[in-house]
Amino acid sequence: MSSRPVILVVDDEKNTRDGLVRALRGEYAVAEAENGQRALEWLETHAADVVLTDLRMPGMDGLTLLSRLLGRDPKPILILLTAYGNVETAVEAMKRGAYDFLAKPVNLDRLDLLLRRALAERQLGAENRRLREQLDAKYGFENIIGISPAMQEVFETIRQAAPTRATVLIQGESGTGKELVARALHQCSPRRDGPFVPVHCASLSPTLLESELFGHEKGAFTGAVERRRGRFELADGGTLFLDEIGEIDAALQVKILRVLEERKFERVGGTDTLHVDVRLVAATNRDLKQKVADGTFREDLFYRLYVVNLTLPPLRDRDGDVVLLAQHYLKSLAAENGKPGLSLAPEALDALAAYPWPGNVRELRNVIERMVVLGAGPVLTARDLPPTVRAAAAAPATTRAGRVLRDAERQLILEALRRHKDNRTKAAQDLGISRRTLHRKLNEFGLRTPRDGEQ
Repeated sequence: MSSRPVILVVDDEKNTRDGLVRALRGEYAVAEAENGQRALEWLETHAADVVLTDLRMPGMDGLTLLSRLLGRDPKPILILLTAYGNVETAVEAMKRGAYDFLAKPVNLDRLDLLLRRALAERQLGAENRRLREQLDAKYGFENIIGISPAMQEVFETIRQAAPTRATVLIQGESGTGKELVARALHQCSPRRDGPFVPVHCASLSPTLLESELFGHEKGAFTGAVERRRGRFELADGGTLFLDEIGEIDAALQVKILRVLEERKFERVGGTDTLHVDVRLVAATNRDLKQKVADGTFREDLFYRLYVVNLTLPPLRDRDGDVVLLAQHYLKSLAAENGKPGLSLAPEALDALAAYPWPGNVRELRNVIERMVVLGAGPVLTARDLPPTVRAAAAAPATTRAGRVLRDAERQLILEALRRHKDNRTKAAQDLGISRRTLHRKLNEFGLRTPRDGEQ
């Protein structure tokens, strides 16, 4: 099959068709039809990149052919050939979806330029669509894997919050996928064509973080040899993701609060006030409400961030998701490492499901990658698991039973808190235990409720 672009020439005048075919066939694959109906019949079994058609023909004319081609997917580029007196009709055809028109007799140099431009734009559009599909596949909401009830709640919150301008606070343990959810919120929002700008707050000192967020003017400090735009500026029209926001100091908290309230700020060392349209998504693995109580996080900023709260469940609370995620990562990582067709033996899946995953989804992905890289055969078995995962699976039945009971107790506490909207007093009464015992259990299980009806 030819890799050259395919051009279908449609004209009732044989001399015109022959001349165009001769001029084009050196660089393009060229077909011809004497009227619109024959063109449609040819297109039933062939694909054309460009349809070059006369406007006035007996039977089906160029406008009718245009209307029939607009519904095709992919739609070919349509260029009209017209006599001088039909220019107004050709312009009307462009309004309906034609790419351009050429007056007869055809200037072949002009036709060559027009075809090159049209095909280049078509290729660019296809590349942009492929890039968008790749971005969606990597970051889209539909690719956050999970069938557990806990993840279904997360999906519903994303679905409701994404189309809005609301600030979102994502809470959860390390490795639960907070940045992935932030990207999904962006990709599913009206801002998806704008920038998504992530900042990992804990990795920078307060001085560097201030400059990173707000930018700086030349000479603002030692080493500031030129003006630099900050992340708030770069995220204008899109989404700014502040990961580990619980680590920022008090002075920066004030500045971020001002941007959220007034949508404006100044660069470090500058006096010009900049206005931005940024949606803020923040994430933390810390208990921000406790930090407010401790006086290390501003209460007014907390409530500005806490417009929509999205708590990601740890992997140990996502019933059924471990096996699903393991299979998903196995497929993608095997392909990346040139080992397609790998599978997980049943005993390996059982061991993965039995392990508590303190590092959550990130740890699971790393374990699967290790198995893919070091595994010797097409079927990965329990022998290919890291020793820590094998040890958990090989634990005595009494230990496993104790873990099951502990997990059940933890789940009962979570359900009681959910029923009573995180009111600890009412949850304790519902469970038939004292509030003090509930506090002890929460600490034992490492649970932090996002809000308490009573302290």
